[in-house]
Amino acid sequence: MDRTEKTVSSNRVYRGKILNLRIDNVMTPSGKKALREVVEHDPAVGVLPVTSDGTVLLIRQFRYALGQDILEIPAGLVDGGEDFPSAARRELQEEIGYYPGTLEEIGRMYNSPGFCTEQIILYLASDLRPSKLDQDDDEFIETVAVPAEEIASLLADGKIIDGKTFSALSWYLAFRA
Repeated sequence: MDRTEKTVSSNRVYRGKILNLRIDNVMTPSGKKALREVVEHDPAVGVLPVTSDGTVLLIRQFRYALGQDILEIPAGLVDGGEDFPSAARRELQEEIGYYPGTLEEIGRMYNSPGFCTEQIILYLASDLRPSKLDQDDDEFIETVAVPAEEIASLLADGKIIDGKTFSALSWYLAFRA
């Protein structure tokens, strides 16, 4: 069965700094009309930095939309003309002050594919060496070292609520820890 929805009309109702909002009218495979709200978002990278002893370096930062501090892997948008690995290295240097000797892509994901186009490319960073770039002016980040043996309890106890971080840490437990 073909489950493809056909676009009948499309209207971009908002254009912002990091996202756009589009409202599309579609025809479903059954021939019914439906409305689709789509957040257009540039791709991003997320980096799981792991030290030589297996400690994972997370960041704690306030997320305005949630109204609270959360633990996350270093991450950010891919700048225009930048490739994914370069963006991952830059974000790692800006957010925790390390440069990865080894950078391995571990997966690609969509946090909310029901309405958002943002693809996040996840990386494992190892062989870390100090190399600091200036943080973005609007970011206030604290680095948090998490021993490998504490990762499972962070996940099980609901301490990790960010999707990319949950995915990266779960991958780490399944394949590396």
